[in-house]
Amino acid sequence: MTLKLLVLFLTPLLSGLLVYLVPKGKGTNFRLLLVFAGSYLFAITVIHILPELYHQSIGTELIGLFVLAGFFLQQLLEYFTSGVEHGHIHTHEHHDHGHHHHKHDQTQQSISAIVLLVALCIHAFLEGGMLAEPASMGPHYDVNAILLGIALHRAPAAFALMTVLAFQLGSKKRALPYLIGFSLAAPVGLLISSSLAEAEVLSEQGLILLYALVCGNFLHISTTIVFESSPDHRFNARKMAVAIFGALVAVGVEYMI
Repeated sequence: MTLKLLVLFLTPLLSGLLVYLVPKGKGTNFRLLLVFAGSYLFAITVIHILPELYHQSIGTELIGLFVLAGFFLQQLLEYFTSGVEHGHIHTHEHHDHGHHHHKHDQTQQSISAIVLLVALCIHAFLEGGMLAEPASMGPHYDVNAILLGIALHRAPAAFALMTVLAFQLGSKKRALPYLIGFSLAAPVGLLISSSLAEAEVLSEQGLILLYALVCGNFLHISTTIVFESSPDHRFNARKMAVAIFGALVAVGVEYMI
């Protein structure tokens, strides 16, 4: 539990702080990191999460519905996040047309930052919650491969969040509390779901359905990352190689753990 909490908290926190060292994340290396993370997450979803789900005693139709719901929930959240959770960095220039207009812009930017943070935290909270392990998964079940997948995609998300908010709010210092809030969301989700499961408020079936919901999230995020890496649909050997490598790492981690 302690290791999970540390990884969930420190990975986005340290990745977000990299904005002080690497002010821009639009280079080729950043995009290739996204492709690797997306491919790993997609592969671990297909070879680990989905098989685990469909081995459960719950009806496959119900599991399928929750996977589907998770997919479209992520689509809804992205209307508010503009894709920050899969590394999109959108910054738009604003022009000052007077003191009153400037104050209005600052208020709007603060509201926008809060909405962005809440949407990201909902997803992170659910991710953390799925790491509480249902007993029905069996004695050999291990979430380390999934934990790595979560860490891999939260790292560029935190960097993108800090880049966007530092621009929107006018300084990296003002963006820091948002980064800390985002970093805490997944550990809080894990603690709450574990506590509810231990108190038998959240049943094993509830945990499995949460697992299915986040599985749908992962399918949306991972496929979006991989498909958007080549928006013009041209073959890119380097990106293909990185994507295949990410999938092979997932396979290796799955069979080694």
